[in-house]
Amino acid sequence: MRASEDIASALEAHGNAVWRACALYFRSSPDAEDAYQETFLKYALAEDARFNDEEHRKAWLVRVATNVCKDMLRAASRRCAPLDEGALDDSPAAPDPLCQPASFASDVVDVLRSLSDPPRTPVYLSLYEGYSAPEIAKMLGAPVNTMYSWIARGKKQLKEALS
Repeated sequence: MRASEDIASALEAHGNAVWRACALYFRSSPDAEDAYQETFLKYALAEDARFNDEEHRKAWLVRVATNVCKDMLRAASRRCAPLDEGALDDSPAAPDPLCQPASFASDVVDVLRSLSDPPRTPVYLSLYEGYSAPEIAKMLGAPVNTMYSWIARGKKQLKEALS
């Protein structure tokens, strides 16, 4: 297991980016919180993972977060929906700012959530995290030209939905 100082450093440096990635996938704050915690648990247990620099560590954490979210959504689709509609929380983040690293609510994010994946993850990484298409392609293991297409398609869909 990683040292507590290493985990605290990762939380401090990249907690907001991981939270935004998790909040992108879930409208329910508890689900985003679970994904956030699971991501850093995986980081804590991945003591053999080595990083070239902080940007590499951030990319690893964001990629793990998106995979955790996708796994949770896949598992949720197999469960039965609750009968009580009031049990669902429509807020994207907890109201208490001390509970969450950052809030992530806006019309753009709502539209971004409605996109299929891809292009949701590449557009998010491009617009919110500032990665270039070649960097995203490397992170996602896809061809660079495909990444350019996904980002362009996603931006077009965002523009159409927001018009």
